[in-house]
Amino acid sequence: HASLEENPSRLLNILIRGTYIRPHRHLAPPKAESFVVLEGRLAFFLFDDGGAVERAEVLGPGERAFGIDLAPGVWHTLGVLSPQAVCFEVKPGPYAAATDKEFAPWAPREGDPEAAAYLESLLGRFAPVY
Repeated sequence: HASLEENPSRLLNILIRGTYIRPHRHLAPPKAESFVVLEGRLAFFLFDDGGAVERAEVLGPGERAFGIDLAPGVWHTLGVLSPQAVCFEVKPGPYAAATDKEFAPWAPREGDPEAAAYLESLLGRFAPVY
């Protein structure tokens, strides 16, 4: 799109295995979000307010589902199961970095030495297919 002010906000995410995205939600302002995996395989995780995994699903071409719709305010993250993955994401705009995400206080920050182990603990749920 031409600017960060556009609505909806559309992103093409290219991710490699080992990419860590801190669990977060879009609550203030509330924003729904949709993901469609175009290439590769992603593990998608939804959490309760305490950080327990409520839902974990593999998404991608050839999987049971290749996309997911999220309601506003749902804690979520994803992990890459294939060497790389391409994902199309859509959510309401405009994009404002200061208010776009509320990061989960119970998850390590991106760049934290504990982040890799936390990601592996999530992806370990899919050990037979990972």
